[in-house]
Amino acid sequence: MPGYLIDANLPRWFKPWSTPGYTFADDFGPAWTDTDIWRHASENALTIVTKDADFIHRAMAAPAGPRIIHFRTGNLTMRQFHAIVAPIWGQVCGLSAVSRIVQIYRDRVETIDPER
Repeated sequence: MPGYLIDANLPRWFKPWSTPGYTFADDFGPAWTDTDIWRHASENALTIVTKDADFIHRAMAAPAGPRIIHFRTGNLTMRQFHAIVAPIWGQVCGLSAVSRIVQIYRDRVETIDPER
């Protein structure tokens, strides 16, 4: 089963993320940097779930590293987040299994495979 590392600034209270296989960067302490998150995800075969574009830049420049699910939705209320993400989360996870980067927008989902 794939594992996911949820970055800061994403809601902890999203039902699919309360199941085994999901960990939260905040659980490792507030001092964790993007480099720490990247390293931990790489060493433990975790997909980084984030709003932080820095991970996309790193993935585009690095020949190897963790998979990224990147939210490009802007700020959302919890209601909006659930309305957009809950119906597509299974699809997003499936796309992440075959693409290194999955980007979630308010109206669509896109994939990027920098090594191809």
